[in-house]
Amino acid sequence: MPNVRPLNKDKYNISKHRFLELYHFCMQYKEWKAELQALTDTVKAIGYSEEIKGSSIKSATEELAMKREELRQKCKLIEQTAIEADPELYQYIIEGVTEEYASYKYLSTVMKIPCSQNTYYERRKKFYWLLSRKNNKIY
Repeated sequence: MPNVRPLNKDKYNISKHRFLELYHFCMQYKEWKAELQALTDTVKAIGYSEEIKGSSIKSATEELAMKREELRQKCKLIEQTAIEADPELYQYIIEGVTEEYASYKYLSTVMKIPCSQNTYYERRKKFYWLLSRKNNKIY
Protein backbone atom coordinates (compact mmCIF):
# COMPACT_ATOMS: atom_id res chain seq x y z
CA MET A 1 0.00 0.00 0.00
CA PRO A 2 1.37 3.44 -0.85
CA ASN A 3 1.81 6.08 1.79
CA VAL A 4 -1.84 7.08 2.18
CA ARG A 5 -2.67 8.94 5.35
CA PRO A 6 -6.00 8.39 7.08
CA LEU A 7 -8.29 11.39 7.44
CA ASN A 8 -8.26 13.62 10.50
CA LYS A 9 -10.54 11.67 12.86
CA ASP A 10 -11.73 14.76 14.73
CA LYS A 11 -12.61 16.67 11.56
CA TYR A 12 -14.14 13.84 9.49
CA ASN A 13 -15.25 11.42 12.22
CA ILE A 14 -13.63 8.50 10.38
CA SER A 15 -11.29 6.26 12.34
CA LYS A 16 -8.03 4.98 10.88
CA HIS A 17 -9.50 1.51 10.38
CA ARG A 18 -12.73 2.81 8.84
CA PHE A 19 -10.65 4.87 6.41
CA LEU A 20 -8.61 1.78 5.50
CA GLU A 21 -11.87 -0.16 4.97
CA LEU A 22 -13.09 2.55 2.57
CA TYR A 23 -9.68 2.77 0.88
CA HIS A 24 -9.56 -0.98 0.21
CA PHE A 25 -13.19 -1.00 -0.90
CA CYS A 26 -12.33 1.59 -3.56
CA MET A 27 -9.17 -0.26 -4.60
CA GLN A 28 -11.38 -3.12 -5.82
CA TYR A 29 -13.19 -0.88 -8.33
CA LYS A 30 -11.08 -1.88 -11.37
CA GLU A 31 -11.45 -5.58 -10.44
CA TRP A 32 -15.23 -5.16 -10.31
CA LYS A 33 -15.27 -3.39 -13.67
CA ALA A 34 -13.21 -6.19 -15.23
CA GLU A 35 -15.42 -8.85 -13.63
CA LEU A 36 -18.54 -7.11 -14.99
CA GLN A 37 -17.08 -7.30 -18.50
CA ALA A 38 -16.14 -10.96 -18.05
CA LEU A 39 -19.39 -12.14 -16.43
CA THR A 40 -21.59 -12.59 -19.46
CA ASP A 41 -21.86 -16.35 -20.03
CA THR A 42 -24.80 -18.13 -18.40
CA VAL A 43 -24.48 -21.36 -20.37
CA LYS A 44 -23.65 -24.22 -18.05
CA ALA A 45 -23.99 -27.94 -18.39
CA ILE A 46 -27.18 -29.34 -16.98
CA GLY A 47 -26.65 -32.23 -14.58
CA TYR A 48 -29.14 -35.08 -14.68
CA SER A 49 -29.76 -37.76 -12.12
CA GLU A 50 -32.21 -40.60 -11.77
CA GLU A 51 -33.87 -38.91 -8.85
CA ILE A 52 -36.37 -36.16 -9.58
CA LYS A 53 -36.79 -33.58 -6.86
CA GLY A 54 -37.58 -29.91 -6.44
CA SER A 55 -34.81 -27.44 -5.81
CA SER A 56 -34.49 -24.00 -4.34
CA ILE A 57 -31.16 -23.52 -6.07
CA LYS A 58 -31.09 -20.48 -8.32
CA SER A 59 -30.42 -20.91 -12.00
CA ALA A 60 -27.10 -19.89 -13.52
CA THR A 61 -28.83 -16.92 -15.15
CA GLU A 62 -30.26 -15.75 -11.81
CA GLU A 63 -26.88 -16.14 -10.10
CA LEU A 64 -25.16 -14.21 -12.87
CA ALA A 65 -27.75 -11.42 -12.79
CA MET A 66 -27.44 -11.08 -9.01
CA LYS A 67 -23.63 -11.02 -9.11
CA ARG A 68 -23.61 -8.46 -11.94
CA GLU A 69 -26.07 -6.23 -10.08
CA GLU A 70 -23.98 -6.40 -6.90
CA LEU A 71 -20.86 -5.38 -8.84
CA ARG A 72 -22.75 -2.64 -10.69
CA GLN A 73 -24.04 -1.19 -7.42
CA LYS A 74 -20.56 -1.09 -5.87
CA CYS A 75 -19.13 0.67 -8.94
CA LYS A 76 -22.07 3.07 -9.03
CA LEU A 77 -21.56 3.93 -5.35
CA ILE A 78 -17.96 4.98 -6.02
CA GLU A 79 -18.84 6.86 -9.21
CA GLN A 80 -21.80 8.76 -7.75
CA THR A 81 -19.88 9.64 -4.60
CA ALA A 82 -17.03 11.05 -6.72
CA ILE A 83 -19.54 13.16 -8.66
CA GLU A 84 -21.03 14.44 -5.40
CA ALA A 85 -17.56 15.29 -4.08
CA ASP A 86 -16.90 17.42 -7.18
CA PRO A 87 -18.80 17.19 -10.48
CA GLU A 88 -15.92 18.78 -12.39
CA LEU A 89 -13.13 16.66 -10.90
CA TYR A 90 -14.95 13.37 -10.43
CA GLN A 91 -12.95 11.44 -13.06
CA TYR A 92 -9.70 12.46 -11.33
CA ILE A 93 -11.14 11.54 -7.94
CA ILE A 94 -12.16 8.11 -9.25
CA GLU A 95 -8.67 7.55 -10.63
CA GLY A 96 -7.10 8.79 -7.40
CA VAL A 97 -9.14 6.60 -5.06
CA THR A 98 -9.11 3.43 -7.19
CA GLU A 99 -5.48 3.26 -8.34
CA GLU A 100 -2.42 3.09 -6.10
CA TYR A 101 -0.23 4.86 -8.65
CA ALA A 102 -2.58 7.84 -9.04
CA SER A 103 -0.92 10.44 -6.83
CA TYR A 104 -1.53 14.13 -7.39
CA LYS A 105 1.76 14.26 -9.29
CA TYR A 106 0.46 11.60 -11.70
CA LEU A 107 -2.92 13.30 -12.01
CA SER A 108 -1.31 16.65 -12.78
CA THR A 109 1.43 15.50 -15.17
CA VAL A 110 -0.31 12.66 -17.01
CA MET A 111 -4.02 13.44 -16.68
CA LYS A 112 -3.67 17.23 -16.49
CA ILE A 113 -5.98 17.72 -13.49
CA PRO A 114 -7.27 21.32 -13.62
CA CYS A 115 -6.85 22.22 -9.95
CA SER A 116 -4.28 22.73 -7.23
CA GLN A 117 -2.95 19.95 -5.03
CA ASN A 118 -4.81 21.36 -2.00
CA THR A 119 -8.10 21.47 -3.90
CA TYR A 120 -7.68 17.88 -5.09
CA TYR A 121 -6.85 16.54 -1.64
CA GLU A 122 -9.80 18.41 -0.10
CA ARG A 123 -12.15 16.85 -2.69
CA ARG A 124 -10.65 13.42 -2.08
CA LYS A 125 -11.22 13.79 1.66
CA LYS A 126 -14.78 14.88 0.94
CA PHE A 127 -15.20 11.77 -1.22
CA TYR A 128 -14.19 9.45 1.64
CA TRP A 129 -16.36 11.38 4.09
CA LEU A 130 -19.39 11.10 1.77
CA LEU A 131 -18.71 7.42 1.09
CA SER A 132 -18.54 6.69 4.80
CA ARG A 133 -21.79 8.58 5.46
CA LYS A 134 -23.64 7.02 2.54
CA ASN A 135 -23.28 3.53 3.71
CA ASN A 136 -21.91 2.45 7.03
CA LYS A 137 -22.06 -1.11 5.82
CA ILE A 138 -20.66 -1.16 2.30
CA TYR A 139 -20.25 -4.89 2.04
